[in-house]
Amino acid sequence: MANHPIARHVLRAKDLADAWYFEPLTVADLARAAGLSRAHFSHEFRKAFGESPHAYLLTRRLERAAAMLRTTDRSVAEICHGVGLSSVGSFTASFTRTYGMSPTAYRKAFPPAADLARVPGCLVRAYGRPRLRTFREDRGAAGS
Repeated sequence: MANHPIARHVLRAKDLADAWYFEPLTVADLARAAGLSRAHFSHEFRKAFGESPHAYLLTRRLERAAAMLRTTDRSVAEICHGVGLSSVGSFTASFTRTYGMSPTAYRKAFPPAADLARVPGCLVRAYGRPRLRTFREDRGAAGS
């Protein structure tokens, strides 16, 4: 670690938070990834990124939850657990504080996720074809 600036190690922990936000990561896990004590890591992280590691990780999780609320029909509880949080109540409180509305109200402010579903044209054409064909395809091999 002596050959590299501390910011490089802190960046490694930030990358871990970005990539694995859905896991039950803690500040201690991030500090371990940076190779620093928890207190030193928290100080250096705040100095480098302007917020605490806990706030950064929570923000990443809430951003992902907001995207999932807009684009899926998964329940609020499923989304909460899917982004690495364990308490739906704490998730709802944090989400409301950050976005100014509850997760349910946030979801209602956007079109239903089913409206965003895209079906490939080949499937539309395949299922749009008539079931009973009348052009020689229904005849047997003998040509009757």
